[in-house]
Amino acid sequence: MRHLRVLAVMAVFVILLAACGSPAASDDMLDEIGEGEGELNLIIWAGYAEDGSAFPEFDWVTPFEEETGCIVNATVQADSANGVQLLRSGEYDGGSFSGNATDRLMAAGDVAPVNVELLENYGNVFDGLKDQAHNSLDGVPYGVPHGRGPNLLIWNTEEVEPQTTWEGIWENAAEYEGRLSIFDSPDFIADAAIHLMATQPDLGIENPYQLSQEQFDAAIALLEEQFTHNPQFWNGATFADQITAFAAGDVVIGTTWQFQVNSLLAEEAPIEAIKPEEGTTGWSDTWMIASEAANPNCMYMWMDHMMSAEANGQATVYFGEAPTSQEACDYAETIAEGHCDLTHATDEEYWGDIWYWSTAREDCADDDDSTTCVDYDGWVEAWTTLTGS
Repeated sequence: MRHLRVLAVMAVFVILLAACGSPAASDDMLDEIGEGEGELNLIIWAGYAEDGSAFPEFDWVTPFEEETGCIVNATVQADSANGVQLLRSGEYDGGSFSGNATDRLMAAGDVAPVNVELLENYGNVFDGLKDQAHNSLDGVPYGVPHGRGPNLLIWNTEEVEPQTTWEGIWENAAEYEGRLSIFDSPDFIADAAIHLMATQPDLGIENPYQLSQEQFDAAIALLEEQFTHNPQFWNGATFADQITAFAAGDVVIGTTWQFQVNSLLAEEAPIEAIKPEEGTTGWSDTWMIASEAANPNCMYMWMDHMMSAEANGQATVYFGEAPTSQEACDYAETIAEGHCDLTHATDEEYWGDIWYWSTAREDCADDDDSTTCVDYDGWVEAWTTLTGS
């Protein structure tokens, strides 16, 4: 995989934007949506482009294809690093990306700014989801929100006592030898760092994604101890395996998404899931258009479609995410009563201790030139060593 040092590239990119003048004057930004090109090649998180083949009641792809003539071809990313790699292949028009991919894609110029004035549904999006570091650069939108959610702690209620903190997968991991279920990604290092923020405050961790060498080493030590207890792994392409494992009792505690929780509860599996006291990592996903998109009109149409009440309401119910607008919430209620309350769609306080995925940077993502952090290359190298893959 190819990784770029974000700070240096960002400096160049900001200069280029300034030279282009106002956002609307950028050559990279579409000034009108023309006729669809007939196809759309997307990178997605699993479950983000459903066509009714899995569950007939969830289909926001077919109406889009019928309305626009843009046939959707979707490739599932295993994690954010894989998503970045796929987009840089030049074979895709865009995709859905989390913050630990969007910041790299914006800084490197892999994605283009978005003319949101062309998207009629953008005005309905909650203000709290707009102009964020994971979807904008210098006040210029580089994508549109899809949905957000936390990484949760899940456990089998018949075999594990009620939990309130992350201790079950860290200090108490030995109690669940071989039956831990862990997210397989370098980003999971941040989950270890969040637990250390609460349990070892003397380390001085202020941001779980920006870690000094000492802080990083402490997180790796915590993971090394956990890994001696033989956890089972899942990721964005294999989360169905986690559902099967919990349903069968092969795993009894771990990290998860609301999607798996909903699926297991629908099967009446004996599980419970919470956002622990320490807080957690999470995601706020963005649809972005590739700078060299072969089908830009179809991509713009898709971005607008995914902010519509019907599409966003269905998609966020399907995946267990918080909808991006009140209109989407209202639609979601018609197919899953209480969904917006369950996902805290309008409760900004709930998101206060959720650290959205972000990219580890050598400059620690701050203006203090005296600080140095372990960059994402270091995270990938450490994770590869830990997992042996």
